[in-house]
Amino acid sequence: MSQIDTKQDALTYEDVCAAADRIAGAVMRTPTLYSRTLSQITGANIWLKFENHQFTAAYKERGALNKLLLIDPKSLEKGVITASAGNHSQGLSYHGTRLGAPVTIVMPRTTPTVKVMQTEQVGGNVVLEGENFDEAYAHARKLEQELGLTFVHPFDDPDVAAGQGTVALEMLTDAPDIDTLVVPIGGGGLMSGMATVARHRRPDMRIIGVQAQLYPSMYDRVKHQDLPCGGDTLAEGIAVKQPGAFTSQIIENLVDDIVLVEEPELERAVSLCLQIEKTVVEGAGAAGLAAVMSYPEMFKGKNVGLVLCGGNIDTRLLANVLLRDLARSGRLARLRISLQDRPGALFKVMREFDKHQVNILEIYHQRIFTNLPAKGLVTDIECEARDHDQIDALIASLEAKGYSVTQQELD
Repeated sequence: MSQIDTKQDALTYEDVCAAADRIAGAVMRTPTLYSRTLSQITGANIWLKFENHQFTAAYKERGALNKLLLIDPKSLEKGVITASAGNHSQGLSYHGTRLGAPVTIVMPRTTPTVKVMQTEQVGGNVVLEGENFDEAYAHARKLEQELGLTFVHPFDDPDVAAGQGTVALEMLTDAPDIDTLVVPIGGGGLMSGMATVARHRRPDMRIIGVQAQLYPSMYDRVKHQDLPCGGDTLAEGIAVKQPGAFTSQIIENLVDDIVLVEEPELERAVSLCLQIEKTVVEGAGAAGLAAVMSYPEMFKGKNVGLVLCGGNIDTRLLANVLLRDLARSGRLARLRISLQDRPGALFKVMREFDKHQVNILEIYHQRIFTNLPAKGLVTDIECEARDHDQIDALIASLEAKGYSVTQQELD
């Protein structure tokens, strides 16, 4: 038997079923619902698995709890440790504390305060060490040895992956017509568990992984590519530079393809989930929908299952995402207009906004830092309209009256 096959045997359908029995009643059996509107938008038949409804707002509880329940009582009483700045830290802290186990979470010193507070609120003892995840991970493994704690890996562990696979057990039971699964991939724990279930239940199932374009680590490994990995992505939950060794083997064996999504599509997907489904998801949680929108021909007419795997997004960041989406859709705009610095100049421009029924939100005057003549000024006007056409008509009207108008564009 090859090395790959041996690793594959380390996670079986029976393992996932056992995990489901083990964690039953302690994690929420989240709903799987058909989305009529998203189906109309994408051209695919979309089912959504609402893992953002878990107590800690992410699927990570499943794998963390399954692992905790398999640790012998004496070791559990001594305590567990992990390195994580994300949803795994909260899931492990919550269920570890509930089971009476001391939980230590090593986070990079750069971790946002809100994530530290959320982890502490559910019982975790947070240690800040290192400037990045790799340094935090190294410190956690050091403490594991020094203090005699049990390390619970965020993804590269068969017991953790088995717990995550229970998402697919529920999903395919509730929506048996699903023929395509689209699953976010960071380290690969969720995909490993779900792919194991899907291949057993429906061998012909299409299984597609999704990664952010900025963090194509599993994509690179499976496809033998060398795309750059790093940057500020909205999908920080799947921003992993080194995918799991165990999970990589399973994904390479069972997953049909991995696609990459750009940041604007991630932003649009987060916005659509809130506007249409009235549900808050983080960037990683919206990655599956972003993939369906980015590659419509791949999914057209298919019965697609998407996992909204997490809902932990900073509220200020969410507000920015929503406003940027309004700007891309033409409902918000920022126009830069050159004027003469004389009485009534701005009033005349306002009349054009009134004529086209475009609502003004903010006005910014600039007289000093401009290359216009001393008697000129630049006015930036942020405004609200129905759509692109209404803004275009306003700009055409202003230009017809001799104004120089530049519209601020988002990438």
